[in-house]
Amino acid sequence: MRIRAVVFDVGECLVDETREYGTWADWLGVPRHTFAAMFGAVIAQGRDYRETFQEFRPGFDLYEQREARAAAGHPEHFGEDDLYPDVRPALTQLRADGLWLGIAGNQTTRAGGILRELFSDDVELIGTSDDWGASKPDPAFFHRVAEVVPFEPGEILYVGDRVDNDLRPAVTAGMRTALVHRGPWATIQWHTEEATKLPTFRVESLAELSGNIVQFNGRAR
Repeated sequence: MRIRAVVFDVGECLVDETREYGTWADWLGVPRHTFAAMFGAVIAQGRDYRETFQEFRPGFDLYEQREARAAAGHPEHFGEDDLYPDVRPALTQLRADGLWLGIAGNQTTRAGGILRELFSDDVELIGTSDDWGASKPDPAFFHRVAEVVPFEPGEILYVGDRVDNDLRPAVTAGMRTALVHRGPWATIQWHTEEATKLPTFRVESLAELSGNIVQFNGRAR
């Protein structure tokens, strides 16, 4: 079965979240390197990244604090400068290859609006967990992806940076997967057994996707 659609995760796949997590450290009033170190420790322990905030402020409610930040004039934000440099060229090449493209990740309604400003001319689908009422790794999220992409699950390549949130549930949903080696999760998980065996492709850059898909589809004929 050939790959006919590519759907991308957002954070640490398309968007470098360095600035965003730095502003969370500022909001908590802790040094950025201390926050980053605790963030990595939480991930390495297999815990939910949101527990990082609890380490500094027990009872911290991320959704409530997002609203508080917005009210204080410091809403979550990312823009063109926060995209990884390979994003635009990769999307252009994949479209030229005739592939159907989408973006789907765990994002807020506000972030969904930003994504539509950045990518509406580049992809056929932009979906967020807030839009769909389901968050990765919930199977319902990937069932929704399968519903809105006009191809069979086995014809969809889901691209992400996390084994736990992206690869494992996407594979369970019958999709192909690509693990991109960047950001804290992929760096920590890269040498694990699942990270080695689960993905259809392991890539250092999104620029590698086009060639890998062409080769894969050539073998699938």
